[in-house]
Order: sequence, then C-alpha cells, then structure tokens
Amino acid sequence: MVENKRILLKFLHPGLVFFTYMFLYLPILIMAIFSFNGSSAYSEWGGFSLRWYYNLFSSPEILDALFVSLVVAFFSSILSLFLGTSFVLASKWWKSTFLSSIFYINIILPDIVLAVCILSLFTFFNISVGYISLISGHTIIGIGFVIPIVRARFIELDPVLTEASLDLGASYAQTFRKVLLPLLAPSLIASVLLVFTISLDDFLIGFFCSSPSVQTLSVYIYSMIKTGVDPTINAVSTLLLVISSLLVLILFSLNVLEKVVSNE
Repeated sequence: MVENKRILLKFLHPGLVFFTYMFLYLPILIMAIFSFNGSSAYSEWGGFSLRWYYNLFSSPEILDALFVSLVVAFFSSILSLFLGTSFVLASKWWKSTFLSSIFYINIILPDIVLAVCILSLFTFFNISVGYISLISGHTIIGIGFVIPIVRARFIELDPVLTEASLDLGASYAQTFRKVLLPLLAPSLIASVLLVFTISLDDFLIGFFCSSPSVQTLSVYIYSMIKTGVDPTINAVSTLLLVISSLLVLILFSLNVLEKVVSNE
C-alpha cells in the first residue's frame, strides 16, 4: 500500500507541475506561434509568414504608442532610481522603520487603486493627463520597488569602507562616486530593469492617466481589441513578451531579488 502511494506521488507531482505550466503558458505559446501565421483567421494555419510583423513596423499608430511606452518607462525608471536611492542614503542619518515600510504599500496595493488615486490627484490640481501624469504614476509605482532592492544592498555594506575613504582624505562626493556607487551598482541596475519592465507592461496606470493623443502600447492594444481581433496584436504581444523576458533574465542574473527576500 505504501509502495503504491509512493508510485502515485512520483507521477502525480510531475503531472500537476506539467499541467500547471501548460495552463499558464500554453495560451502564450499559441499566441506566439500564430503571430507567424500567414492567414488572418485564427482557426486555420496559412503557413509561416512575417506579414503581421511587417504590419506592426509599418503602422505609425503602433509605433507612436510604442514610443510613448518606451519614453514613459525610461524616465519613470530613472526618476524612481534617483528618488529611491536618495531616500535610502538619507535613511542613514534619520532611521525610521515606519517611513521605510510605507513604500511596501505600492507592492501590496492593487494597481487600480493607485491609478484612481493618481488620477484624482491630477484632477484636483487641474493637471492635464499625458506624459506628466504617466511618468508620475509609473514613478510612484517604481519607487516601491527601488527602495526595497537598494535598501537590502545598502544595509549589507560595511560602514568601515566609507569611513576609511573619508579618513584617507576623500570628499563625500568622491566617496559616493568611487566607493558607495560601485558597491550599490548591482542593486541599482536590477531596480532600473525591474521598474522599466513593470512600466512597459503596465496597463491600469496607462489607462487612467493617458490622453487620446498620448497612449501607451498596452492601452492602444486594448483599444484595438475592442474594435476587433487583429492578428497584428499577436506580433505586438510577442515582441513585448520577448523584451520583457530578456529584461527579467538580466534581472535574475544579478541575484539581487534573492537578497531582498532574505533581508526583508
């Protein structure tokens, strides 16, 4: 009886894992395959073709939306890195667990709540939606990821290193540039890549904070789906999937997220 249970569990566990992964990634795989389908019908295979990728790169509307997404992701990741790193460095002089824990709310709180709050804030101050609202919204989201990653690395650093640099005659600027910045570099790179990926894939902030003339790619794809299923969406989604996957692989190769989990 015990032996039968062991045999059952031996095949049951791999089977559950296999079907779980199939349930999660089979639709993505089908989407990627049909992005190379020569036929416009989803029910039939019309042969291998780059037709939809050609349509993608020849569509000014999609390229404009992609440009908006890249601009917003770039500036929001840079602002998130600057503000988050400044907060972490300043916490050395005024330590507050409460202030540091506030930023974890961004990770826990649903995006739709943050999107509505950000839109309400801009409406209250009569600020028109567009690049400013999109970058500000994504920066608010990004700070909640930058601070835990950079802080986890910062608290690991031995203060003797910076003290020795100052004792040897280096200024605060030189110590930051030549000692502290290289030590924080892996966490800084990881946080930028993570915020860039999140901003590029975000939909809710873009949906609430964008204008008809300034739309992110995710919002534009949503508008395309409402008017009908265009196979070009498969090509766009596959391209975003490849970009996001590459960024995630680079992120995990830095082994920074494991340190965040172990330290928090």
